[in-house]
Amino acid sequence: MTLDKSILFLFLALIAEIIGTIGGFGSSVFFVPFTALFFNFHTVLGITAIFHLSSNISKIYLFRDGLDKKLLLQIGIPSILFVIIGGLLSNCFNSKILEISLGIFLILLSLLFLIKDKLVIPPKLKESIIGGSLSGFTAGFLGTGGAIRGITMAAFNLEKSVFVATSATIDFGIDFTRSFVYFFNGYITKEILIYIPFLFIIGFVGTWIGQKILNKIPQNRFKKLSLFLILGIGIFSLWNSIK
Repeated sequence: MTLDKSILFLFLALIAEIIGTIGGFGSSVFFVPFTALFFNFHTVLGITAIFHLSSNISKIYLFRDGLDKKLLLQIGIPSILFVIIGGLLSNCFNSKILEISLGIFLILLSLLFLIKDKLVIPPKLKESIIGGSLSGFTAGFLGTGGAIRGITMAAFNLEKSVFVATSATIDFGIDFTRSFVYFFNGYITKEILIYIPFLFIIGFVGTWIGQKILNKIPQNRFKKLSLFLILGIGIFSLWNSIK
């Protein structure tokens, strides 16, 4: 990849981290389609897992005021189990099918949240396990599952720092696990190793900037804007993958 494209890729990674932190959906929902402009989708999955590791370490540090251990177990364990299943299944499909699936997923996800803006999942054990399982599977299969985990956790009315810290800790477990799956799948290649140090820095800086903005702007106002961005990115991703 040329120097100009590399700089653009890293800039978009920073934007994805900032918007993902403020909107509450996580950076991968933006980072995955952005990265798909530069790499084949299997490589996208590998680089996303590595980038997300640094991103979540940053969130755990910056939002370290609390951690809900009960939710960590109820949502985290099924998430980690199903991210393995999703990651293994992703190797059974070619990149084009995964790209099309991602576009459709982002469109449906954003429309669901825009139409059902008061959607709440009951804060019960069964729903937590189902939400965690779906979140882990889509993270392994499509590279992003934070929004599903977010709506599952929203039912518990957690304080903002507790929500982010708990979600980031669960996500760290997901990313740590799928990194091994993707490595054995051959998704983490020498081509992307040069970007890892830059992505670790971007993960921290983007989270820090997002935290500062989040302290000044109500999340609900930014959340709707984020949803329209996800819808637009989903439409573009679908169009770009089938053209």
